Amino acid sequence: MNHIDFDKLKLEFLTPDNIAQVKAIHREDISEAWVDNADVIMEYTQYGLEHGCIGHTYAVLWENVYIGVILLGEAIPWETDPREMGETPFYRLMGFILDNRYRNLGIGGCVLETVIMKIYNEYGVRPIALGVHKDNNGAARFYERHGFIKTQAMEGNDYYYIRYPNSTCSRQNAKDSGVL
Repeated sequence: MNHIDFDKLKLEFLTPDNIAQVKAIHREDISEAWVDNADVIMEYTQYGLEHGCIGHTYAVLWENVYIGVILLGEAIPWETDPREMGETPFYRLMGFILDNRYRNLGIGGCVLETVIMKIYNEYGVRPIALGVHKDNNGAARFYERHGFIKTQAMEGNDYYYIRYPNSTCSRQNAKDSGVL
């Protein structure tokens, strides 16, 4: 794990005022078929705000430069959700994009764990679900390192991954990322 200077990392809400900067991040290596672009994430954010959904979308800054965006909020039920998602309220990670120049430095894990802890602290602890494109092996490895478990359920070309809050891996990743 690389040492992260937390003073360089900042999260702010995604808004119409910063969306242009977020759209300028370098993500050419990640297909929009794999991860939605910032405009689509902003649409999800607006929907959530208009419908009173809990959660937030954050713009990620490193040394005051926009390097990413992450949306974690209430999981509105979908027909394709795995069976276990119908048993209890879930959060859904709807998008996480990090500029390709800032990957593999430990920043993504720090952002993910920090956002999870912020949502847990504000709204309560719940399991988290997300989708990973079947061909996006890098994202699959990243989420598995952060306590997400691959299911056999799919939504389109995306496998569902679920992280339960009581997993040892989840707590250890939060500690390793400096969140706990």
